[in-house]
Amino acid sequence: MLSVSKLTKTYASGRQALKEVSLEIEQGEIFALLGPNGAGKTTLINIVCGIVTPTSGSVQVAGHDIIREYRATRAMIGLVPQELTTDTFETVIGTVTFSRGLFGRGANPSYVEHVLRQLSLWDRRNDRIRTLSGGMKRRVLIAKALVHEPQLLFLDEPTAGVDVELRRDMWALVRELRKSGVTIILTTHYIDEAEEMAERIGVISNGELIVVEEKATLMKKLGKKQLTLHLVQPMRELPAELRDWPLKLNSGGQELEYSFQADEERTGIPALLRRLGELGIGFTDLNTRQSSLEDIFIDLVHR
Repeated sequence: MLSVSKLTKTYASGRQALKEVSLEIEQGEIFALLGPNGAGKTTLINIVCGIVTPTSGSVQVAGHDIIREYRATRAMIGLVPQELTTDTFETVIGTVTFSRGLFGRGANPSYVEHVLRQLSLWDRRNDRIRTLSGGMKRRVLIAKALVHEPQLLFLDEPTAGVDVELRRDMWALVRELRKSGVTIILTTHYIDEAEEMAERIGVISNGELIVVEEKATLMKKLGKKQLTLHLVQPMRELPAELRDWPLKLNSGGQELEYSFQADEERTGIPALLRRLGELGIGFTDLNTRQSSLEDIFIDLVHR
């Protein structure tokens, strides 16, 4: 559905926002693009949507070049931007209906009603946008992005600063769109959302795409597990006999933490527990924790 090849963007100031980014996204996929502020996420989205001109490289949407065949590609794309950009003196139904017409779609009042009802906007359809709350304006932006029935939908921080109800409605809508075959690319600072919704994850940092991987594979390859033992007697320092294991004392010496790779077949835990028994080090409880996607993301960007 989306093919990006060696895409670069250098602004007049000399800042290189994208450095030969290449990416393939399949139809019907939910793809999460993660990265810190200024990493290049919005620049990449804006190039695909025709808002920013690339310096070099190529982008195709469903086989159509975004520059040579811009009318065809833009008609297939919906964008929910970060900024609240709306026609403040227009009514909700007026601006949404107008957006549909901008992309060459014929009038379809029943579909417009369907979109507005999905986003709990139908009862506010005749209200002027300037009278709406921030969360309601965000809903209008989503309606405008969906009303021309796009095949490729970009959600650029769609739930930033919105209430829990809208976040819930938004992700229910994303799941419904995915079932109908819409390809969805989202950026978010709520990494738990990406972990729940996306099938593949891409991490961009300083304009470079540093990893693209299926979520489950990424979690397995780069994730870590931690075993925490709650000790009977606190320890001031680790005994020399335990230095073969990567151990750390926490909580004033009351907890012993052992970290290992999530994909390791031989964790070393049985040998560690036997050694603790031989040394007379007792524990009252133990638990394990696996790295979250947020842990992996922070580690990748830091490195």
